[in-house]
Amino acid sequence: MPHDLPDLLRFASAAVDVHHHTLLPDDEPLSRAALDSLHGHTVALYGLLDTATVRTRAHAVAVAESDQLHTARVRLWQVCDHLHNAYHCAAHADGRMPTREACAARLPEGAPELTICQRHAATAARLRQITTPTDLHAPVTGLIRR
Repeated sequence: MPHDLPDLLRFASAAVDVHHHTLLPDDEPLSRAALDSLHGHTVALYGLLDTATVRTRAHAVAVAESDQLHTARVRLWQVCDHLHNAYHCAAHADGRMPTREACAARLPEGAPELTICQRHAATAARLRQITTPTDLHAPVTGLIRR
């Protein structure tokens, strides 16, 4: 029995909304654990959007829709990339700040910090299969073909 995707997405959105309103501290920056979780959620959303884009592109009558989905997928990747960078700039659990050299080198820090890097690298590999550097650096949000 297939799941009803819109219902599942509504439940997932509601869970994110509850987390947003109840669990994020008002007076301090996000922890590395919170950034890791947010990155994981965004990568999962990227996967969903990737699948939707591929399936929509298979239909010749949905060219404009698939172009917009492709652009949204690229922009969501950019969000993932910024979250990954924010994670590596955030303070460690013991309060230590990463060094400027470590941030610039973007070197993995070992387990459990390596998990976000592995997730990010896997998503980046998929992205390289389906986009061009021009897609990633386009100055506009997308062109509409009709």
